[in-house]
Amino acid sequence: MANWCSNTIVFEGNEEAIKQIEQLFRTMRSKEEKTNQGQLPDFVTDENGGYFFNIYSNEGDTGIFQYETKWSPNIEIVQKIAAYYQVNFVQDYEEISNLVYGRVTFSDKLLTDIYLDDEDFEQYQFDEETDTYSFEGEIYDSDCEILETLLERKICQP
Repeated sequence: MANWCSNTIVFEGNEEAIKQIEQLFRTMRSKEEKTNQGQLPDFVTDENGGYFFNIYSNEGDTGIFQYETKWSPNIEIVQKIAAYYQVNFVQDYEEISNLVYGRVTFSDKLLTDIYLDDEDFEQYQFDEETDTYSFEGEIYDSDCEILETLLERKICQP
């Protein structure tokens, strides 16, 4: 059974293109609900996987979607969507049990994927007895804030 990678994507661009992308995601969500299978846009071939599962968006959020993929993010598929509609995007993804955590930016046809590597994950420790994490002399109840801090540092590096 696959581990699930959580993805949040924000599309940015022409208002009409964003409306078309929103319709695309509504259609994929509807198809998934009917078939119980992951979905791809009709204009993307399924040779490499990258299926969207459990797609949802919050009421009032324009161009923002959350969904799951198997094992890792579907960066290539999202890039094809962005190219098709001529928009940019930012995609945050995580599958912590396999040490997958990062952010992809696609702007002006340039793709940048910044992610944490093994050395980053070794910068903090989990204490089973107290069910807490320690990082740089501080104690945390969750590793979420630590991971965000580590990723932001990598993003800000020249």
